[in-house]
Amino acid sequence: MKKKINGRELEFDADPIFPNRWSPRAMSGEKIPKEELMSLFEAARWAPSSFNEQPWRFLYAMKGTAEWDLFFGLLFDANKEWCENAAALTVIISKRHFELNGKINHTHSFDTGAAWENLALQGSMKCLVVHGMAGFDYDGAKEALDIPDDFDIEVMAAIGKPGDIEMLSQNLRERELPSDRKKAEEIAIEGKYKK
Repeated sequence: MKKKINGRELEFDADPIFPNRWSPRAMSGEKIPKEELMSLFEAARWAPSSFNEQPWRFLYAMKGTAEWDLFFGLLFDANKEWCENAAALTVIISKRHFELNGKINHTHSFDTGAAWENLALQGSMKCLVVHGMAGFDYDGAKEALDIPDDFDIEVMAAIGKPGDIEMLSQNLRERELPSDRKKAEEIAIEGKYKK
């Protein structure tokens, strides 16, 4: 029997941690303690990676600090509208080459995605908003944040305490609910690729 969690219907049995996690935008504007933010990075550090390389890095700024304006200024205007109420912003980057031998690490983005998921799930379990986005100036981030050439910029994320949906514009209010997903059979293909 299919079950619904967080308004999402599961086709097969999976832990509720997965359908409970989603990416809202409404945040309260409250600050969070640095220790609480660091607990998300702690979860991220335990992600699996090729040769235990851990190619991910999380550059971050907390609201009310000297770095906040630098990170906030990288956002596209559409994201500034709701990120102004975040408690922290992070830019997630990944190292393309192995430190152990200098060879290309073909899984650096994949491994960094695993670390991101750990962070997002930890945030969800702590009842925080964790919202990843591509709507920011990648080139500007590389320069402004002194990101070395051997790192790819993957994504930026806003983190904060949940807020009132009424703080969002009408357009964003309409989108402020957990989204559905493709069916398992659409993403898991037995054998060769089939359209």
